[in-house]
Amino acid sequence: MTNTPDIVIVGSGMGGATLAAGLAPSGARITILERGERIPDDAPARDPWRIYTNSAFRSNETWLDGEGAPFEPGNYYNVGGNSKLYGAVLIRFRKEDFAALEHFDGVSPPWPFGYEELAPWYDAAEHLFQVRGDAASDSTEPQHGRPYLFPPVPDEESIRFARRRLEQVGVRPFSLPLGVDIDRWLEAGPTGWDGYPDLRCGKMDAETCPLEAALSHDNVTLVTGAEVTRLRKGCKSDRIEEVSYEKDGEEITLTPGVVALCAGAVQSAALLLRSGVANSSDYVGRCFMNHNATAMIAIDPRFRNTSVYQKTFGINEWYLDDGKDGMPLGNVQLLGRVTPDILKIQVPRLPRFAANWISGHALDLYLISEDLPDPESRVVLKEGKVQLIWRRSNMTAHNKLVAKTRKTLRKAGFPLVLTRLFDGRVPSHQCGTVRLGNEPSTSVLTPECRTWDHPNLYVCDAGSLPTSAAVNPALTVAALSLRAAETIKREFLA
Repeated sequence: MTNTPDIVIVGSGMGGATLAAGLAPSGARITILERGERIPDDAPARDPWRIYTNSAFRSNETWLDGEGAPFEPGNYYNVGGNSKLYGAVLIRFRKEDFAALEHFDGVSPPWPFGYEELAPWYDAAEHLFQVRGDAASDSTEPQHGRPYLFPPVPDEESIRFARRRLEQVGVRPFSLPLGVDIDRWLEAGPTGWDGYPDLRCGKMDAETCPLEAALSHDNVTLVTGAEVTRLRKGCKSDRIEEVSYEKDGEEITLTPGVVALCAGAVQSAALLLRSGVANSSDYVGRCFMNHNATAMIAIDPRFRNTSVYQKTFGINEWYLDDGKDGMPLGNVQLLGRVTPDILKIQVPRLPRFAANWISGHALDLYLISEDLPDPESRVVLKEGKVQLIWRRSNMTAHNKLVAKTRKTLRKAGFPLVLTRLFDGRVPSHQCGTVRLGNEPSTSVLTPECRTWDHPNLYVCDAGSLPTSAAVNPALTVAALSLRAAETIKREFLA
């Protein structure tokens, strides 16, 4: 590795790894700095107790909430970033999400470009992550330039039965677009999905797809255990000339030609604030968004859920229109199986026999509504610590989505429906803190993901999203990163 690479990428998650994959064929000397390590092959990757309680994967880092109280965030630092433990739902934002969209509690602002601009990059990202899906199954799905590489992951018998019951009451579930080779995943252990880290055995995440592609090129170097501490601007120009990081107690400084910050919505904003760069607009850290999200368990004593991997369908029936007032509500998708162990972890007083019974007779769902951008919802630094000041928005829509879904499930024969609203400790698709836009006074990035203040500094992670929409952001982050890679190649590497 040289101390003067052409490009430094900070972070190996969805944004950083995908950007590296897009840049690697150029021959540019690329150094990827990742503060974590690879998850080892002998990690307890299918043990819910080691994931959700005595965590083998989360760091011992603490942040501060809006009142200044410390809490442990549900974020991960390892090669592949949070994607190592994501649910692998690789869904596009709807076409309507790129335009101004009125909600019950406000307006989601337009992007600086329409869906058509990002559509070919969505196509490329879906092929890079080998997405399985059926675009025709979802009436809200925007137009694709080419079909998915693989058919959707099939429903297991009990999930197929649940899908039919929903169809009989007038709902049309669609097949979730998933980045998963289901046969390889189940061969490694008969377990569900959400929250289980992949050990390179079937999940298409940032490590197994784009990072693997990038590292197949000799001009790409990955440095693990490298925590970036500061970016420094030049004395005689606005360019970022130095990237400093700590590794094994030593501080190392690189002097790259281009810097791409891909540390995640919270940490990218924190690094920019700590470095005192890219913030002439005072928008770094602002407009933090975290989806309004609810876990729902629908119970029917007559229904027997024998599935292992149930996360195969979603419902966008009320994504754009609630059917009454015409306002958007959000997305519903199946969760990975909430097993008896996971129920016990979430509700410790629940007797084991009750956890077994509930899990065996329940359908588990995840409800998502858009969080609207608010400049006062933000990431700040307080005495060197990250403080997350999250102001919920758009809860009218979310409460209506919960009520509409509960009513539909009861109509479909699930008489008992339990819910839990996720709080700020759960990272429900954090985004928006380094937003892109057309106006440098109200954004940090140009539409190409380059900072307005520094011509050689890019941010390619979920922090760049100007809105959160109401679907999983991973594929949109990947598409934006591939698009940014083309800009960098054209303007810096020609």
